[in-house]
This record gives sequence, structure tokens and C-alpha cells, in this order.
Amino acid sequence: MTREELLEELRREFPRFRICYKRKSPLSRAIHWALVALTMGRQRDFLTGYYTVIGDTLYVPDSWDALDDVDCEILLRHERVHLRQRRRYGALGMAFLYLVPFFPLGLAYGRARLEWEAYTETLRATAERRGLAAARDPQLRARIVERFVGPAYGWMWPFRKRVERWYDEALADLERG
Repeated sequence: MTREELLEELRREFPRFRICYKRKSPLSRAIHWALVALTMGRQRDFLTGYYTVIGDTLYVPDSWDALDDVDCEILLRHERVHLRQRRRYGALGMAFLYLVPFFPLGLAYGRARLEWEAYTETLRATAERRGLAAARDPQLRARIVERFVGPAYGWMWPFRKRVERWYDEALADLERG
């Protein structure tokens, strides 16, 4: 599926869906500086390395323009999970789950659960579009695990073994078909 076809599909499911460049967004810049402060300088890539759904808007870094259709599909399938979560829980419920239980930093169970669901779709999309070997790639595994246990998402789930077990179980489910 091409980028435009997938974007059109998203707009049919979420009619208010739009894309906004983070560099043009005062909200994104404010979140960036808040994350820099909250993580004591450890998360400095929010504006340039992360894609973020808030409401019906996907905030993208400039690297968005360089994504090929396959990488774009993998990314958009992950973000579509978050759009569906927001529809399921409502805007306030989603914000609460993402930011509160148990703590905003260090043990964010709600955020971890939401991201587990989205990253499971990332793995599924990777396997479908790039092959199971790509989903098994140790570099992909390390990058995703680090997102959970490192500063990128505020050390949302500090239990590395649990995250690694989730990843391995998600891969095993894919392999079983």
C-alpha cells in the first residue's frame, strides 16, 4: 500500500485526521522542552526522532518526508493503534492512561500497556511488509526494548526482562500465524 492510500484509509476511519510538522507546532516544542527537563536532558529527540499522535493529529519530524512507503505503513499502523485507543478510551481517558498510572516517570503502567499494543502492531506490520527476519532483527528488538526501559518514554516500564519477554511472546504469536 502506498503512503497516500494508507493516509486516505486513515482519513476515512478518522475524518479529522491530519499531519502537522513538529517544528511548526508550539505544542510539540513545549512537550519537547518539558521532556528535556523531566528526563534531566536524556530525552532530546522528541522533535526530531519521534512521531506522536495527540487527538486526531499526527505530529511528525522532518524525517517524515524521507520515509519510503513500507516504513510509512509500519509507522502509520502503529499510530492508528493510538488513534483507535483514543476513540476507545476518549481523549481524557487516553491522556489519563498515558500520563498517570502509576507514575508519569519510571513506572508508567498505563503508557506501557498502550505502547505494548501499538508496538505489537509495529512487529506485525514489520513481519508482513519486510518479513519475519526483519521483525526478529536484534537491532529492532533492542530499539523497541530501550524505548520502554530508557528515557525516550520516561522509563515507562523499568523491568527489562518483562519487556523482552513481551517482545519474544509477540514474535512467537506472529510466527504461529
